[in-house]
This record gives sequence, structure tokens and C-alpha cells, in this order.
Amino acid sequence: MDSCRASQKSDCKARKRAIYRLEMFHTCTVPNSSSSAHQASMKHGSSSSSSSSVSSIVFGLVRDMYEQVPTVECSSASPLVEIEVDGITGREEFNAIECDSNDGNNEVDGIIGGEENPSAPIDPQKYAYQRKPRKKTSAVWKDFKIVEKNGVKKAECNFCKDLLSISSSGSTTHFHRHLTSCLPHIAASKRQKVLTIDMKGSECVNVVKNFSYDMKNVRELAFHMIFYHEYPFSMMEHVVFNKFMRANTPYWQKISRTTARNDCQSTYEIEKKKLKTILRGVNKVSITTDMWTSGQKISYMYFTDWGIENKVSTITVDNARYNDVTLRVLKDVFSLKKKLSIEGQLFHVRCCAHITNLLVKDGLSEIGELVDCVREGVKYLVASETRIKQFSDIAKQLQLPSKKLFLDVPTRWNSTYLMLVSALEFREVFPRYGDRDQGFNYVPSVEDWTKVENVCQILAVFNEITNIISGTEYPTANLFLPEVWRIKEVLNKKSLDLNDYIRAMVVKMNTKFDKYWGECNLLMAVTAVLDPRFKMMLVQFCFPVIYLEPEATRNIDTILRILYELYDEYAEDYNLANVESSGHENARDIGSSCSGSINVVGKNVMSGKSIFESFVRRNDTIRPVKSDLDVYLEEGVYICSEDSDLHFDALKW
Repeated sequence: MDSCRASQKSDCKARKRAIYRLEMFHTCTVPNSSSSAHQASMKHGSSSSSSSSVSSIVFGLVRDMYEQVPTVECSSASPLVEIEVDGITGREEFNAIECDSNDGNNEVDGIIGGEENPSAPIDPQKYAYQRKPRKKTSAVWKDFKIVEKNGVKKAECNFCKDLLSISSSGSTTHFHRHLTSCLPHIAASKRQKVLTIDMKGSECVNVVKNFSYDMKNVRELAFHMIFYHEYPFSMMEHVVFNKFMRANTPYWQKISRTTARNDCQSTYEIEKKKLKTILRGVNKVSITTDMWTSGQKISYMYFTDWGIENKVSTITVDNARYNDVTLRVLKDVFSLKKKLSIEGQLFHVRCCAHITNLLVKDGLSEIGELVDCVREGVKYLVASETRIKQFSDIAKQLQLPSKKLFLDVPTRWNSTYLMLVSALEFREVFPRYGDRDQGFNYVPSVEDWTKVENVCQILAVFNEITNIISGTEYPTANLFLPEVWRIKEVLNKKSLDLNDYIRAMVVKMNTKFDKYWGECNLLMAVTAVLDPRFKMMLVQFCFPVIYLEPEATRNIDTILRILYELYDEYAEDYNLANVESSGHENARDIGSSCSGSINVVGKNVMSGKSIFESFVRRNDTIRPVKSDLDVYLEEGVYICSEDSDLHFDALKW
């Protein structure tokens, strides 16, 4: 390195001597020789251009000498150096030569550690004996910027914001070294060759793009995972979980439980504000909820913080006794504020899925011993892989369909139904397996299997109804009435069954049905009428089956009355909204057309015509010949094709 530096300094001095001789030649030699050449030309008749040819020769010699000296990059931070040219000593500021050990990308800033100011005037004396600084050419400066910290110039990484020292030699090796270990730079590098596929929107559109690791997005998904699966915050600090994440990506950064808790709290507050903003523009709100019991065994329902206490139209709850008491108190409180639709006749709604669950549980209690026998037998078999394999071998010998046994959850009747159905498929296997395994004492008799088969025929109807009314991807309120009618029809039919155990089941189920659906469910009927496929025709079809004849006719009249009351209520709200909007518009028109003195008095002044129109809208209760509701009910029902009926949405009709 020292020999290289000395050689380059020597070459630089040689170049500067050549430049100095050239300048001296212009100031001294060339004028004299031009005069002598002119005199000689006058004497000998030669051309006066001989002096220019001499100059060309001299310049050619100097140029050749200059081209033999290698070009070097210089730094502007070198000290003043004494040079001697043919015995003439002078002082000049020139750039010392430094060798950069990286890939030859030396940097020239003009001022070390800083940028040359393009707007500042350039001193011609400053660059008299040095080359003009050039712009940075190393690609590493795309990822760094120069900042000043405590009066010292530093290079700041654009990704991790680390500060690195700037070498006086212009070396950028340590910058390259930093970028190779800078995780944010690696993640955001445009030179990534890894592609990722994102699923956009509900239509699952695949979008292919370059992969980039975004820790912010990872944190967002982490607390969504905590919300969805109800994980504890401490899970983010679990050792094995962090090992798993680091094995998936080297960019993973551990998330503490405090960060997870704060992120979840922030997300909750953000989503809460969004929901409150939406609810602010809603006139009526229907709530489906369950009572929450605190550690002190106090049950309560909390919704005052959402600003909807004056907008609640209906509340759907299960059939617990404390729910009945709570909603009765709430109804009295809301009635005092006169905020309930049609005097609260639709306020309390009972959950249809919960009622269905109670009906089936009461019915299954009649054959509880038989259900327990099947359940214990399935539990015995699935507890051992050897037993299951032996059971499957017998099923294969009998050439039975390759199905599996299903163990139910006792609190969910539909899982009990699935268990009984799967066990029926292997009714011939149970006794044969009992012959091989003396510890298997759960073999129902042929009569018991017949009971199970008959019970499953009833449960199949309830299972289908539960799947329909429990849907989450389509409106369900308009589907309750035909399914309730179906339940009542099945119970009425099975009440005449020849088997005593079926009649006993139906008696219990009918008792529960009359307890909860014996009184007309107004909301269930109104929503069914508002479905263009049903209208009043469905009510007239279902009510004579659900209720006795005198009560059925009375309930049909009640539904019609409720429909018109709801229509009048919405029409009144609509007219009042139009009156307020027209009043504001008239006030603005009057304020803009009247004199300045009237504008000073008030900008909401209404004209006499507008006041009269408001009076007419409030007091003229004469209905048009036919209202929109009359026209809707008189029209025929909307008949869908079999394919389109499955995807029909009453809310979008």
C-alpha cells in the first residue's frame, strides 16, 4: 500500500510539472518564438503559421506526457503540499491519493463527509490546480444519507437508521458490510427473487407479487390470532413458538406479552370507534345477545357505551328465566322514553335455534338409556386403536360402507343424532365384535336398533331445520316460519304413531313447543311476509297448523295490523325527515333572496307556504287509495326457479 501510494504521488507530481511547463510556455516562450518566427518569415518569405505549428508540437508533447500518467481519484481533504517545478517553489492545494480496497468505487464529495452545494458560487482559485469533484457513483449511497450529529458528518442507514462513520479516504466497504447484516434492508430489498400469492377479496382473486417481510403486518396477524382463538398474551413469549417462527423465517422478531396486549387493546378501540361511527347513522338496531354472569353471580347486559340505548328495536335471547325478567325491565325503561317501535310489541324475541334444542333434548330423554348404551359402546371402541381396527375388519368382512363411528358431545343434540346414525350403519358389527371381546357389554338388541331407527327419522327433520335456521351467510329471520310449521306438522303426525315410546317423545316435545311458540311470534311472521316469495300466503298456510282455528284467524288479523302500524311508523319518519330537509332548504333560499336586515335576524326563517305544507303533512292522515304496502300484498308471490331459490336474498330483492 505504501509503495502504491508513493508511486501515485510521484505520478501526480509529474503531471503537475507538465501542466506548469505548459503554462510557462504560454506566458514566456510562445510569444518570443512567435516574434522570432515572424521576423524569419519576413526575411525568408515563409508562412506566419509556423508559430502555430510549434505550439501544436509542444501541446502534443505535453498531452502525450499527460496521458502516460495514470488517472487517479482524489480526496479534497488533503493538506497544502509544497511542490517544486524546475527550481520554482510554490504552494498549491491538491488532492491526496488514496486507494480504496473495495470494488473500486471511490467517493469524491468535494467536502469530506458532506455534499457539494450546487447553489454556492464556485471559487476559480480553489479548483485552479485540482479536478472538480464528481458525484457519488457507488450504489451503496442509495441506501445511506449523510446527516450531521453533534457537528460530525455521519452516514445514516435508510432502513435501520444506524449511524456509520465516513472514512476520510472515501471507502464504502464498511457500508456494504453493514447492508449484508441489516435485516430491514434484506427484507425490503428490491432484488428479492421470492414470490408470494395473496388472496384478495371475497372472490379469492390471486395476486402474485414480490415477497417482502413486513413486521407490522405480522404483528397485526398475531393479535388477530389471539382474538380469534382466545389465546393468552403470554403465548407470544413461549419458547417453542418462537423457535417455530424463527425456523419459518429468519426475519422473525419476538413479540412480548405487553406488546401483544397493547396491540389487542388498540385494535379493539379502533374497531369500536368504527362501529360507533356506523351506528351513529342508524335509526333502529336489533340485538342478538346472551346474558353474561360476573364472578359475583350477577347477570347483566351492557350496551349503554355504544350510544344505541335509544335505537334498540328488538332483542333476541335464549329462553332462560332471567332473560325474561331482564327484558321485561328493559322494556319498561325504554317505554318511558317512547323509543320502542309499535309500543314494544316486537321487543322480546326468543331464539328459535335454542327452542329447537330444548324440544329435541326433552324428546331424547324418553329413550335416554338406549342413547347411553350406544354412546358408551362407541366410547369403548374409539378408546383403543386395536379395538377400532378389529371392529373395521369385521365391517369389511360384511362388506359394509367404509364409514367411521362418531362420538357425540352430550350437550349438543345434533351430534347425538350423528352418533346414532353412524352406529346404525354398524348394527350387525356390534354383536359380532361382542363375541370377540368379552369386555364389550354395549350391544343393543334388535328391538333397540329399531327404536334408534325410528327416532332418527324424527331427528333427521330437526337436524335439517337446525342447519337452515343457523345459517350465517344468508338472512334467516324470513325462513323461521315455514320451518316451525314443519316441526309442528311432524309432531302432529307422530302423535298418532303406533309405538308408545314415539308418542311419549312427542308429548314432551309438544309441551315445550306450546310453551314457547303457543303465543304468536310476531317478528317471525312479519319477516316472512316481507319475503316476496311468501307474503301473506305463507301465514295463511302455516297458522292453521300451528294454532287452533279460532286463534289462527285472530293471529292472522294481528299480523296484518302490525304490518300497517310498522308501515305508518316508517312513513311518518320519512315524511318528517323530508319536512326538516325542505325547511332547511327554504330557509337558505329565503336568506339568500331577502335583504340584509332579514339575514341578521335569522337564517332559518321559513315561508308561510312551507309552514302550511308542514302542517298538512303532520295532520292529514288520509291515506292514498292504495299504499305501497297494499300494492305489495295484492301482488302475487315471487316464484323462483329451483336453482335460483337456493341463492335468493330477500334483502337484495
